[in-house]
Amino acid sequence: MNGPILFTERLILRPPVAEDFEAWAAFHAEPETMRFLGGVQTRSVAWRGLCAMAGAWSIRGFAMFSLIERHTGQWIGRVGPWQPDGWPGREVGWGVARAFAGRGYAHEAACAAMDYAVDVLGWDHVIHTIDPENEASIQLARRLGSRNEGPASLPAPLETFRVDAWGQSAGDWRARKQS
Repeated sequence: MNGPILFTERLILRPPVAEDFEAWAAFHAEPETMRFLGGVQTRSVAWRGLCAMAGAWSIRGFAMFSLIERHTGQWIGRVGPWQPDGWPGREVGWGVARAFAGRGYAHEAACAAMDYAVDVLGWDHVIHTIDPENEASIQLARRLGSRNEGPASLPAPLETFRVDAWGQSAGDWRARKQS
């Protein structure tokens, strides 16, 4: 494994591994889950995405974590720092499999990932790229203390997707946690 392992009350956040692929592929094949995450992907595209995420840990020193439910060991999503070439900023993004949505896992994991981005990676500003129709992610961004900073452009092949950059400074994140 090429990176840290983070623990929360109910979750383990760790870099992706080959054993994650079946759950990763199912996640990327689910229309409702992928509605705001670039659209449904075939297994071969999902495989390349898993490898890209794992490879980013080697090349960039960070990427999204696989999100593991502690009591079952089940892969339930991906969350964490992300900034591929051409991205509009340093992002902490999230996606939880449909079967696990609505349990507060995305918030719990996003808080751990925000801490990691600010405290370990030293990021001074964090964004979340969110489709303006994705009300669930907008609510989570607000709950994290982020504000809509306006429209953002994603690189190809995602350049046609409408997204807003929701964000906050590291100082705002730290102050919010202390209050």
